[in-house]
Amino acid sequence: MSEFAWGVRLGVDVGQVRVGVSICDPDGILATPLVTLARDLTSADDTVPGDVAELRRLVAEHGAVEVVVGLPVNLAGKHGPAAVHARSYADRLADVIAPVPVTLTDERMSTVVASRRLAERGVRGKRQRAVVDQAAAVEILQSWLEAQRRRT
Repeated sequence: MSEFAWGVRLGVDVGQVRVGVSICDPDGILATPLVTLARDLTSADDTVPGDVAELRRLVAEHGAVEVVVGLPVNLAGKHGPAAVHARSYADRLADVIAPVPVTLTDERMSTVVASRRLAERGVRGKRQRAVVDQAAAVEILQSWLEAQRRRT
């Protein structure tokens, strides 16, 4: 198997309204929350949406070597409308941040797990909605990092 490439990665949880973003250390040990972006659904097809432009800026600012986008596969392992939407978002992002690669990873249950962990810590209601996207992005990136470590 190939050696795990050193470098900062961003994790992305694509929602209809918000995009949660996480970041990991260059050694790929720990994912932490970074920011929640509002989706820009008003931009013309020939322009870069504001949230995608902000992700491009974050990739450059942090020197990210890869972006890991959660692919919401349903429990039966099928790709429903949410997965099609996430794949389309990842494709658009990949065009904008090339040559930095965008990797899709199964994110089944990441938002559910993130919500549960936040609730266990006493974060509920409006406070939870404000950070659940970042927490889901952390779950996505951390799971992906752990899977990479198991491979090497």
